[in-house]
Amino acid sequence: MDRVQVAQDNLVFCAGHFMIFPQGSEPLHGHNYRVSVALEGELRDDMVMDFVALKRLVKALVEELDHRVLLPAEHPRLRLRIEEDQVEAEVDRKRYVFPLEDVRILPIPNTSAEWLARYLAGRLRARLPEGLRLHALEVEVEESFGQRAIHREVLHAAAAAS
Repeated sequence: MDRVQVAQDNLVFCAGHFMIFPQGSEPLHGHNYRVSVALEGELRDDMVMDFVALKRLVKALVEELDHRVLLPAEHPRLRLRIEEDQVEAEVDRKRYVFPLEDVRILPIPNTSAEWLARYLAGRLRARLPEGLRLHALEVEVEESFGQRAIHREVLHAAAAAS
């Protein structure tokens, strides 16, 4: 089995967020996230996947999040209201109002690096071209130097393609 990985300076996104914990929520702050992706699988046309195509897919995903405030749609204590061109977010005793165009509401329970890696893995999996013989997909999200989360999914597409 072979593995390809893309990790480049342009696979980054700058985003604001806050984590919600049992005891409260942290202040709104931001990170310069770096993303890398690895695919494991069998060769097809002498490669696991074309690097250019993989980089293009990952770049499109990070651009969706770049310079946005990331809000988790699935946290039970976060109340989100969208009115016209604004998003109002309330958690505990804090209330934020953001321009709608500056926000990405994500189908995750929190905006930790772990959940962002899972989210990006799911979005990437849905966009991968047909016919690849993949066994695994791995997405790494680094929120600051030396501080990263890695989500790995075992895929069964390769077995079905055999």
